[in-house]
Amino acid sequence: MRATTARAQTPGRPALLQALLDAFRTPDLRARILFTLGMLVAFRLLAHVPVVNVDPALLANLFNRGDAQSELFGFLDLFSGGGLRNLSIVALGVYPYITASIVIQIMTPVIPRLQAMSKEGEAGRQRLNQITHYLMIPVAIAQAYAQLSLIQRLGGLPLGAFGGGFTLETMAVLLSLTAGTVFLVWLGELITERGIGNGVSIIIFGGIVAQFPTILGQGFLERNNLGGLLLLVAIGVAIVYLIVLFSEAQRRVPVQYGRSVFRGGRMYRQSGTSFLPLRVNSAGMIPLIFAFSIMILPATIASYFANPASASIGARIANFFTASLSPQGGVYWLFVFILVVLFTFFYTLVIFQQQNLAENLQKNGGFVPGIRPGKPTSDYINRIIVRITWGGALFLGFVAVLPYFATLVTDVRAIQLSSASLLIMVGVALDTMRQIEAQLLMRNYEGFLR
Repeated sequence: MRATTARAQTPGRPALLQALLDAFRTPDLRARILFTLGMLVAFRLLAHVPVVNVDPALLANLFNRGDAQSELFGFLDLFSGGGLRNLSIVALGVYPYITASIVIQIMTPVIPRLQAMSKEGEAGRQRLNQITHYLMIPVAIAQAYAQLSLIQRLGGLPLGAFGGGFTLETMAVLLSLTAGTVFLVWLGELITERGIGNGVSIIIFGGIVAQFPTILGQGFLERNNLGGLLLLVAIGVAIVYLIVLFSEAQRRVPVQYGRSVFRGGRMYRQSGTSFLPLRVNSAGMIPLIFAFSIMILPATIASYFANPASASIGARIANFFTASLSPQGGVYWLFVFILVVLFTFFYTLVIFQQQNLAENLQKNGGFVPGIRPGKPTSDYINRIIVRITWGGALFLGFVAVLPYFATLVTDVRAIQLSSASLLIMVGVALDTMRQIEAQLLMRNYEGFLR
């Protein structure tokens, strides 16, 4: 009755606004939302606390060069929420944790011990999560040292700022950056437990949103190209629409459940029909992370050996990789498209293999009508997954390369659309809305989605 009453009191009020008001009227839900916002404020404060020996002018010049190295740091800066641009104590963001999570997910089907843990229910998941946290520490230290070395080599830090090797000052900075990552992951887990949404995703989301004022400021640099700027905004809105469409698209496989019930001294057979939702885009943004990381790596390594004035074979090869795999070239984006499609299939098949859908259906008395349980059901589901993944893979590849073509069409250079940013923002927003929706429905309120 409360839902009808709340909706009847404001018949002309938009559903989204009404849902937000309903959320803030509920004390415990309001506390969760405010707690999440408070954690994001703490994260943004830490993003402006730099480590020692930082020259903001040198860092700004490094990020604005427009070459492969600046593309690499811009990509990593995405996950640090702007912390890397300031070389703050949270400059690594949650990227080491994401890397460790991806490694554990990929290695689980390969390593029997990890595979056994994944089948132990909640206890097994907690142990896998603990292993992920342990793996995060060496990954963070290695990434911090690699970033500091590369930033200093490319002129983003004063000469001799961190010396050579593991000096006391270098160790202090490495520990600070690693501690910043651990602290952000802890904040994310607090948000997951006491707030709204997935905490790590919310941290990344908050970092992207915090960069909006900078993007708007860059838009004023293109005020003489108003037509191109408006076209870029229209393309951005269209991308968001497509991301929502493909994120929600799913193939619903009918599943029937049958069970026997003993009642009144007799055995009765009961059955029910449900659906197995298979998403078109099950991989999310992970293929983009893989593809951009691999494409940036060769040019970054080649930059150590490139020398335009040298005629040696090694220098020529390094110069070729540096020039050919530049983000300003079409070859770079062609390989990005191919890698995104390949990694989408790879990651999707790995994830569904871990879920063992056919086996779980058989254990719970479920079956697909017209398909025998066991291996025939597994083969049937795998065929469906491969077919619908083609749509998700081509869509992700299209979204990945669209920023390059948007820049060519609009001739807007100051603002760069980031496909990974849009995917993260839309995905996190949809997930958070679903959680608020569930909380409202538990309290008999009508939510965001109908």
